[in-house]
Amino acid sequence: MKRVTGLFNIQYPIIQAGMVWVSGWRLASAVSNAGGLGLIGAGSMHPDNFRAHILLCKAATSKPFGVNIPLMYPQVDALIQIVIEEGVKIVFTSAGNPRTWTGKLKEQGITVVHVVSSALFAEKAAAAGCDAVVAEGFEAGGHNGREETTSFVLIPLIKSAVEIPVIAAGGIATGKQILAAMVLGAEGVQIGSRFVASDEASAHMHFKQAVVHAKEGDTKLMMKQLVPVRLLKNAFFNMIDDAEKRGASAEEIAQILGKGRAKRGMFEGNMLDGELEIGQVSALINDILPASVIVNQLWEEFKASVNETLSLSIGS
Repeated sequence: MKRVTGLFNIQYPIIQAGMVWVSGWRLASAVSNAGGLGLIGAGSMHPDNFRAHILLCKAATSKPFGVNIPLMYPQVDALIQIVIEEGVKIVFTSAGNPRTWTGKLKEQGITVVHVVSSALFAEKAAAAGCDAVVAEGFEAGGHNGREETTSFVLIPLIKSAVEIPVIAAGGIATGKQILAAMVLGAEGVQIGSRFVASDEASAHMHFKQAVVHAKEGDTKLMMKQLVPVRLLKNAFFNMIDDAEKRGASAEEIAQILGKGRAKRGMFEGNMLDGELEIGQVSALINDILPASVIVNQLWEEFKASVNETLSLSIGS
């Protein structure tokens, strides 16, 4: 844990994921103020909007915060330049080759972390000079790995593959799950779905309520021909599911997806036709709370779980 808290200069090894249409400056600053690391999700922001969120986050917290930049973003050059100009010191990259930008970011004294879904990509991230990796298991919401490797398998695989710190993600929304990730070799956790159901998340209230009411089996990994994404089941999900079952091509799937589908669902609150990205762990989320309360609850439950584990009587 100390390597992660020291790397980011934070109190708790809890990172709030930089999610599209969810992770704006309000959520990032609230998590950072509570002792974790808040991330602004750049994937749904135009450059000017991205800069505005950074400036507002600076004004709202004196604690460290970072940004998440999907490397496949069409204006990634502009986002990187804004990060440098605004003096952001922590960048999480995803969905692309870390070799492309890690060196330039490191030259500016920026801490770089890359999100991976396999041990092979973790090794590539380490070779590119990343300071840590996020091991994102199959359970995670949003875009995911085609290998469908679960967190319980992925974390120890990546821990064995690289020397840099491993941050676990996917299927983590409680303190007990944080402890489980640590036992498997993680030194920190990145949490997304639990923070979707927070007061400060920019997601629409209809989406937050859908997350709270989600049950076991209400999500599924879809669109593996394009970019795999875990979706909450709704009418749009059914259209994709029907198309995939009859063997639709990637082009047809892309046509059904269209443009602005994620914004329509998660940000505008269209629960029928919108794309609703969320993790399996939504089945364990039952309330919408301030981000600071979520951070404190996670850490208190983690500490209680550690004490409970230490008190177990182990037979010979």
